[in-house]
Amino acid sequence: MRATLNGTVIAEAPEEDLVRIEGNWYFPPASVDFSLIAESPTPYTCPWKGACQYYHVVIDGEQFADRAWAYPSLYNGAIERVGTDFSGYVAFAPGVEVGE
Repeated sequence: MRATLNGTVIAEAPEEDLVRIEGNWYFPPASVDFSLIAESPTPYTCPWKGACQYYHVVIDGEQFADRAWAYPSLYNGAIERVGTDFSGYVAFAPGVEVGE
């Protein structure tokens, strides 16, 4: 699976390494090109996952605000609810194409 924006691959991993939560594919941190994303100050806390870290995607100097996010420190019970540890896994907002 790949996450791409404007033809640039931001993340790539076999589907079996990804986690699907609430309709979003979460990529393992090792599969994400962190040179293309920058931390965003946008705050959000999911009631069952925990505090979210948003990221801007930056391609060729153009910033795409809050197009990615992760949950670095999960609330108790989140892993059990999903069935696997997804802390730090990165998901992508609409506008970023995720597919084969």
